[in-house]
Amino acid sequence: MTTTTTGVGGTSGASSTTAGASPATTSPQDASDRFLKLLVTQMQNQDPLNPMDNAQVTSQMAQINTVTGIDKLNQSVQSLGAQFVQMQALQGAALVGRTVLVEGNSLTVAKGTSSAGFDLSGKADKVDVQVLSPSGEVVDTVHMGALDEGRHGFEWTPPAGTSDGASFTFKVVATSGAASIPATPLVAQQVGAVNTSGDTLTLELTDGTTIPYSQIKAFA
Repeated sequence: MTTTTTGVGGTSGASSTTAGASPATTSPQDASDRFLKLLVTQMQNQDPLNPMDNAQVTSQMAQINTVTGIDKLNQSVQSLGAQFVQMQALQGAALVGRTVLVEGNSLTVAKGTSSAGFDLSGKADKVDVQVLSPSGEVVDTVHMGALDEGRHGFEWTPPAGTSDGASFTFKVVATSGAASIPATPLVAQQVGAVNTSGDTLTLELTDGTTIPYSQIKAFA
């Protein structure tokens, strides 16, 4: 089927369109070529008594350049993103077997002792670390006194007869006068594997949890 179109100034041109044909490509180069052809045709068939001024031509060319530039920028960003994930994977692979500090409140007894840490959001005049049983009962308290804002560590020696591998949790209670000071509990975990699926690098820890790479607080 053939369709006839009439351009500016009465000039006619024919374009062939076949039913069921695939749609025209929409790549930036094709769009730019079509735009330039249309612009040249428009200029050739413009009204001599009312021609396009330079501002109109410049504006239309700037528009197509902007569209093409944005598309190229998107492609560059996607390429950089893929490269960034690959770099993260290489960095993550080097962490397998290493110990990292992450947010958590678990305590596991090893060789008759257990240790962990926490981040204080402000200066506190009294800090207590409560050790909790699996049922949530307080089994012991580590008194740490006054502490400044920042990261702190502690060690806990369980009661005699506690076997290695026994699991507990802890809670930090920090106050400054009558005000409560928020604290983020931290534990040391070993990295068992690295997962690079999707666009986020995740670490599989030996305790069975999986965390994003961005959640690592420190490396041991």
